Amino acid sequence: MFLMNFCTFAYEMILRRLTILNYKNIREATLDLSPKMNCLIGRNGVGKTNVLDAIYYLSFCRSASNPIDSQVIRHDEPFCLVEGVYEEPDNGDDAALLISCGIKRGQKKHFKRNKKEYKRLSEHIGLIPLVVVSPADSLLIDGGSEERRRLMDMVISQYDRQYMVHLGRYNNALQQRNTLLKMEDREPDAALMQIWEEQMAVEGEAVYRSRNAFVEELVPVFQDYYRRISQDHEQVGLNYVSHCQRGPLLDVIQRDRAKDRAVGYSLHGVHRDDLEFTLGGHQMRREGSQGQNKTYVMSLKLAQFDFLKRTSSQTTPLLLLDDIFDKLDAGRVEQIVRLVSGDSFGQIFITDTNRDHLDQILSNSTMDYKIFHVEDGEIKE
Repeated sequence: MFLMNFCTFAYEMILRRLTILNYKNIREATLDLSPKMNCLIGRNGVGKTNVLDAIYYLSFCRSASNPIDSQVIRHDEPFCLVEGVYEEPDNGDDAALLISCGIKRGQKKHFKRNKKEYKRLSEHIGLIPLVVVSPADSLLIDGGSEERRRLMDMVISQYDRQYMVHLGRYNNALQQRNTLLKMEDREPDAALMQIWEEQMAVEGEAVYRSRNAFVEELVPVFQDYYRRISQDHEQVGLNYVSHCQRGPLLDVIQRDRAKDRAVGYSLHGVHRDDLEFTLGGHQMRREGSQGQNKTYVMSLKLAQFDFLKRTSSQTTPLLLLDDIFDKLDAGRVEQIVRLVSGDSFGQIFITDTNRDHLDQILSNSTMDYKIFHVEDGEIKE
């Protein structure tokens, strides 16, 4: 199903107040935020990114940089708390939404919406859509295919709850099949192997359809953003590659069962899907300069933003821009500034060590803004 048919109107979920206690290097902070632009200034390593990570946590129930919850707690402290007060400006004060997460060492975290704890964290994903651009995004180009699959999963899961159900069932079936493939003392039960392969095929093809529709929608928007930022200097491509494109997935999986048995794991399936990034028809990782790579990733993330804004949630995502101007020439910086300062974007959080970049953004815009100075985990407006 394609998404161009959805209504283009989107309301904004605004983070009005952020409270942080013992999160990474931030001991205590309460920030009253601008509904448009929030700038965090400070040297590298002082805690700017940790503020963005706390905001990310309230959308995705986890840190962007560390999957182990206990490790986001400030050193030598027993717990941490992150709390956000959101509002939908078109719906009045009664629409205020309180999202909070408390983590104690050695205990299960408590994630709450309006003081009521979620039974399943998956119920929260997609409520507050968010797109983050950070230096870690270089792994999309330089890293393995799992990074690019994670990109697809993160976006699709924010508007399609059923997608994560299909993906979870697929991964379970994959794990069970791999367990059978690893058996050394005897041949695996053929009937059981067939059951897990059939489930992999059914769920995998559902995952493929969602990913394929997403990529088809994303590509023209992504290419338009790249053209605008680079001022038409380069041509880029984005291609989805999947074993599902070779025929019915069950046939593809079973075709090389003997080879899978020899290596002890499944060589075919949507767990091997990938995205090919190209520049002028050649592999991006081999051809792209640092500036071109950064432009590629920035364009990809802005296209995600546009995509999420148009999906069924019809909510303008929060946009987190972490140290995005490094390695970009003045022309590209100017184009990015012009884009994010426009009316298409809602609430933005941006970090930088260079006040000049932010002054440039603010001088070219009439939007409301606040500037916060960060120093060793202390935050002052």
